[in-house]
Amino acid sequence: MAHTHSHSEHSGNRTRLAAAFGVTAIFMVAEVVGGVLSGSLALLADAGHMLTDAAALLMALLAVQFAQRKPSGRHTFGLLRLTTLAAFVNAIALLAITGFIVWEAIRRFWQPQPVQGSLMLGIAIAGLLANLLSFWLLHRGSEEKNLNVRAAALHVLGDLLGSVGAIAAAVIIMLTGWTPIDPILSLLVALLVVRSAWALLRESLHELLEGAPGNIDTDKLARALTRDLPEVRNVHHIHLWQVGEKPILTLHVQVIPPYDHDALLVQIHRYLHQHYHISHATVQMEYQPCTGHECELCASSHPHASHPVTLDGHAHH
Repeated sequence: MAHTHSHSEHSGNRTRLAAAFGVTAIFMVAEVVGGVLSGSLALLADAGHMLTDAAALLMALLAVQFAQRKPSGRHTFGLLRLTTLAAFVNAIALLAITGFIVWEAIRRFWQPQPVQGSLMLGIAIAGLLANLLSFWLLHRGSEEKNLNVRAAALHVLGDLLGSVGAIAAAVIIMLTGWTPIDPILSLLVALLVVRSAWALLRESLHELLEGAPGNIDTDKLARALTRDLPEVRNVHHIHLWQVGEKPILTLHVQVIPPYDHDALLVQIHRYLHQHYHISHATVQMEYQPCTGHECELCASSHPHASHPVTLDGHAHH
């Protein structure tokens, strides 16, 4: 078998995450105080989001730090999957806090509370500015593609929407005195955040369950290799999963006995990297058809693979 390894350290900007964490934590306290003093659910809802934001950013910061540890005999991929686990926990926390906001908003429809619009407005504007700063920090550079940083950014996005809702509610209360607008806008913001959090939960759970990256179709990959490389007769026994942001692939390839084994192997790896951005692949080259039980199972799971092949005459590199 041949392996290509690209164990580069997980890139993450700790300075940006730390700055976003500091801004979020400070204004979370400010909104808690402002929400209690003004009686605004919208402010308290935004503060609740900021509480989960602070936890999300702290977890992202720790996950990036742990993910940079080198692989070991016990953790051969390092700790890259900590970032996915943190994203999963963040999504659950966001759904839980949103559920509490919805429950409190419904309760306030039956038991209206007085709200001080002017104090609510001042705190909401300050919170909006803080959220914009945090969101900008998290969306700079390449880190925005990282699942864990995206989880933290979703929390901040929820806060940003919450601040906008709080500002609108404060203005309406100051102009009309109609306090039900406070829980109404809180509900609207909560529903918007649930949609994003649910998508994040599904994506992170899919990765934790060793699901294949959504942008790569293994059946199409097998057909493409067979079509584009004349020496390749059949591709089967494909396993594709993702660790952190890195796709990992293993596959068996039935080939015409090559004049230059190493050159064909390099060609296959180059093809996978250029067309699918897969830099970590394990390729087993084989010459004879396969009749083994595992190959039959593989053929049934990949109906587009023509004839699976055996380990007879396989080559190792």
